[in-house]
Parts: sequence; C-alpha cells; structure tokens
Amino acid sequence: MFKMRIVIKSLTKALALCVLLLLAACGGGNKDGELPSASFVSMSEGPSEKLYVVGPGDQLQIFVWKTPELTTNVIVRPDGRFSVPLIHDMPATGKTPTQLARDIEKQLGDYIENPIVTVIVSDFNGPYAQQVRIVGSAASPQAIPYRANMTLLDVMISVGGVTDFAAGNRATLARVVDGKQFEYRIRIDDLLKDGDVSANVKIEPGDVIIIPESFF
Repeated sequence: MFKMRIVIKSLTKALALCVLLLLAACGGGNKDGELPSASFVSMSEGPSEKLYVVGPGDQLQIFVWKTPELTTNVIVRPDGRFSVPLIHDMPATGKTPTQLARDIEKQLGDYIENPIVTVIVSDFNGPYAQQVRIVGSAASPQAIPYRANMTLLDVMISVGGVTDFAAGNRATLARVVDGKQFEYRIRIDDLLKDGDVSANVKIEPGDVIIIPESFF
C-alpha cells in the first residue's frame, strides 16, 4: 500500500508537470489567442526598416533629368506593369521606387546617354500581399495599403470605424505566419468605445480583419 501511494504521488507530479509545460507552450506561441497590445510591441521593436514596394494601382511620377519630354505620370496596371514613352510593359510590382528608377535607366540607356531617373510614388496601394483588408461590419469595408508601424486604431480610422450593428469584440484578425494561417481575437469595441489602449494591436502586411454583426 505504501509503495502504491508513492507511485500514485509520482504519477500525479508527472501529470501536473506535463500540464504546466503544455500551458506554457500554448501561451508562449500566442496563436489563435489574443495579440499583445501595440504599446508592448513598440517598446520591444524599433522603427520598421521595410522599404515600400510598388503595387497595382500605384501612381508613379517618373522624372528624367534634362529630358522633360520623357518626364511623366503613370498608373501601374492591374497586371503590375506600366508603359511610358520608349518603354513598353515594364514590370513594377514588388520593386522599390529606387529599383524601378534603375530599371528605367537601363531601358532608356538604349536611346539616351547616361539617363538619370527618379521615381516618386504619389498615390499608394502597394502589392496585394502588403495590403490590409477589412471586411464585414466596418463603416467602409476596403483594402488599404500597409504603413510602417500600423495599428488596429489606424485601420479603424481609415475605414471610418464600425457600423451600429457591429459586434466589435467578436472580431477576428486572420494572419499568415510561416505559410500557416492563424486567427486572433481582437476587441474593437473596447478600443473605440471604451478607449482601452490594451486592445490596440500591431497590424502586419496581409492581415485580414473580419467584423461580424451582432445577433440582436
């Protein structure tokens, strides 16, 4: 009997240890749960160093030094390309403005000696993978271009908040991490109606925010 008590006590300790390890693993990954607040993230991460890349719908100002007849404005087509004088169907999507300027210089080099080109993006959309999509009971559901250090509050301002019938605290954020999709709970009502800054989370490129309607 004494030995059996020792065995049971040992098994109990082992089971408790397994449960603690499982809880630690679940909490540490923070997948399919709640995201940390943006204030916490901003203290642990510095400014974003990601460079903007061009996407379909972007408006480009292309300046060719000392060649005003080639300086022009152009919109990137849905296929990610654009055409300007002397250049046809140049790919633009996924390139930074500087990279695009160097590519244009190479093309113009067949016609102009040592061309100097500057590309400025005057209307931003970005590639689809860099956009943030808001669907459901937002005041203005849409896809918006991602901006460095964007938060949930920034997104809500861009779409004009939520409708009167939205269930903001039942909203979810879908995010792809390492090729796998996860869903996180977000508390839009707490953020917008109660001013709870802990509900303000960091947004990543490609995030999809889904805002359901309330049941009544």
